[in-house]
Amino acid sequence: MSPDEPGDIGWTDVDEIGFRLAEALPDLDPLTLRFTDLHRHVCELEGFAGDPKKSNESILEAIQMAWVEEREDA
Repeated sequence: MSPDEPGDIGWTDVDEIGFRLAEALPDLDPLTLRFTDLHRHVCELEGFAGDPKKSNESILEAIQMAWVEEREDA
């Protein structure tokens, strides 16, 4: 799966997604989120062009960890 536009991101762009989630939701602790909520937040990101049905637990875990790392680096 590849995004439709050059600036768009998809499920494999976990570091970029983690960065964007940290920017968009600075007061939310990613470790307290259910994966269903994390999935929704990712799909709602501006520039996200991934197919909502193409995610899985491994991808969501990687996004969650990327988000945690962004928060720790801030």
